[in-house]
Amino acid sequence: MLRVKVVEGDVILVKKLDRLGRDTADMIQLIKEFDEIGVAIRFIDNGISTEGAMGKMVVTILSAVAQAERQRILERTNEGRIEAKGIKFGRKRKIDRDRFADLRSKGLGATEIAKQMRIGRSTVYKLLHENLK
Repeated sequence: MLRVKVVEGDVILVKKLDRLGRDTADMIQLIKEFDEIGVAIRFIDNGISTEGAMGKMVVTILSAVAQAERQRILERTNEGRIEAKGIKFGRKRKIDRDRFADLRSKGLGATEIAKQMRIGRSTVYKLLHENLK
C-alpha cells in the first residue's frame, strides 16, 4: 500500500474512481478519513470531487455502481469459462490421413508429401510424430 503524508487543504488526484479502493466500503472509509483531516479527492476521468456534501454523495453512489460493474464482469467471465470447458479451439483438421498414410507407405519424403498434399513440411513432421505415439 502506498503511504503518503497529507495535510489539511491537500487535494489527492485519482485517475479513475475504481482506483481509490478495493470496494465501495473501502472507498467510503478512505473518503471519510480524508474528509476528517480536511483533504479532498478529485477524480480526473469523471471530473468529480469529494469537496462538498454533494460531491461526497456522488462519489459514494458512483463507487457502488463501479463495484457492481466489476462484480458483473467477474460473473460473466466465470460463466464464459464454465461454458468453454471441453471446447477445443483452433481450426478443424482438414488433412486426409488415409492419403497421408498412402504417400508415406510409398516411401515418399516429407518434402514430397507436403507438395502433393499442399500442406507445410512442419505439418508432415507433426503427423509423423503423432503416428509414432
